[in-house]
Amino acid sequence: MDNTVAARIARRFITLPLDKRALYLEKMLAEGVSPANLPIPEVQSAFEQLPLSFAQERQWFLWQLEPHSSAYHIPMALRLRGRLDRQALQGAFERLVERHQTLRTRFVFDQTRPLQVIDPGAGLAIAHEVVGPLDLAQLEARVAEETRHPFDLETGPLLRVRLLELAPDDHVLVLTQHHIVSDGVSMQVMVGELIALYAGLSLGQAPTLAPLPIQYADYALWQRHWMEAGERDRQLAYWTERLGAQQPVLELPLDHARPAQPSYRGARCNLQLPAALSHDLHALARAEGGTLFMLLLAALHALLHRYSGQHDIRIGVPSANRNRVETEGLIGYFVNTQVIRAQVAGEQPFVELLRQVRQHALDAQAYQELPFEQLVEALAPERTLGLNPLFQVMFNHQAAGRGGATSARLGDLQIEGVDSVTEVAQLDLTLETRESPEGLEASFIYATDLFERSTIERLSTHFINLLQGIVEQPHQPVAELPLLAAAERERTLVTWNATAEQYPLQQSIQQLIEAQVQRTPDAPALAFGEVRLSYAQLNARANRLAHRLIALGVGA
Repeated sequence: MDNTVAARIARRFITLPLDKRALYLEKMLAEGVSPANLPIPEVQSAFEQLPLSFAQERQWFLWQLEPHSSAYHIPMALRLRGRLDRQALQGAFERLVERHQTLRTRFVFDQTRPLQVIDPGAGLAIAHEVVGPLDLAQLEARVAEETRHPFDLETGPLLRVRLLELAPDDHVLVLTQHHIVSDGVSMQVMVGELIALYAGLSLGQAPTLAPLPIQYADYALWQRHWMEAGERDRQLAYWTERLGAQQPVLELPLDHARPAQPSYRGARCNLQLPAALSHDLHALARAEGGTLFMLLLAALHALLHRYSGQHDIRIGVPSANRNRVETEGLIGYFVNTQVIRAQVAGEQPFVELLRQVRQHALDAQAYQELPFEQLVEALAPERTLGLNPLFQVMFNHQAAGRGGATSARLGDLQIEGVDSVTEVAQLDLTLETRESPEGLEASFIYATDLFERSTIERLSTHFINLLQGIVEQPHQPVAELPLLAAAERERTLVTWNATAEQYPLQQSIQQLIEAQVQRTPDAPALAFGEVRLSYAQLNARANRLAHRLIALGVGA
């Protein structure tokens, strides 16, 4: 079909009134034309009211519940060393805001539903602050403070830019966006275009970027119409059958009780896998007809099974959800989440678990566009504040060659990304892995409300030990894969059980207790349920019982 004809059909399908759209869809399908094969048209000008995408709608409701929370902020910081042309930087941001409507979008409630409002092109003020020299800890604290300031979705803007001047030739550019208008890929798009625009403007040139075929509001309209045309029902049928009626909560052993009001504060525990182990993991994945992503996901299922004792393990996996060519260069909230479920048994060989996870991951790719929000609504799990629905652990893998570069050299200016400007934990636990020339890098991001750092450090070590055991004996049962290192195994099995003591054999137990009363009368001696007895209380009760027995003639 000619592209012009396809675009005209797509535009007509979306702009028709609801009562006529169903008939038009029937005609399209009868002629062998599916909405899935049509381009996303530029149609927002035909609508007086612009709806939110399904993902944006969920963000809107979350913001209504907690408007001051920074849990859904997306921060990034860039270190700028060398001569900075602040006028060129300002111009680059102005062009970005003009190019991407999401950077000048705000959200209002119109009687029955939230709507997008796209403001006309306007400049973006860069807040410039001279802070002077800061050490690493001070810089991280200052950046974290900046990224935690709340956004107002109704008034905007939802992009905040602050330039921290440490010295005339040393700056940190802090970018913060709300998730409702952005995601991880969007931040890469923005930084890439920012560098390109700055490069041209700093040389006195008029930079040009390829025109965008659509804007995010066009995508939101298309998504709703596509889902309503039957795609939602098709994909939902798969996921409801795959996940079932019961949605169990993963019960990991916690260091602290889950708070009624989560803080969403998080921390990161980094680990670098040995190069030899990374190589062996790649080789095993290929030998089993899978990918490194699938193998690591299966290993995480095994680890969570070993920690929780549960067999029905569900892990959230994000997908960029930019399968349409029109969306590749847009800034917006596209990322979607799939739930990969596996049944894990201790006697199951790991390779069988890997094959199960591989098949589920492959199947899920054909149903990856169903908005996670629609799945939650259909399955209707019991909701608890601070407990993510359907899964509590996420796995995010970045393959080699993926991800945008955050470093560049522009004349005298060196641009580099600043690692881990701040951590937010929307989930109990998230495992991030990234393939690099040095091997496999991994990080566990955890909720500090729930876990101590020592616990996650131990879990990280267990994960590496598990992976080592997998490559050495992939057919070994999951329950027998090693978690403990030799030193920890010795401490657990031997040291902590070395409780033998020498007691004076010439004294009776009552004499030993009376001697202990003299030394530590108030120390706890017995505990049963809520009852606690000190040595003095135990001795007094024993004496009363002895006198009573003597009075009854016992032992006479």
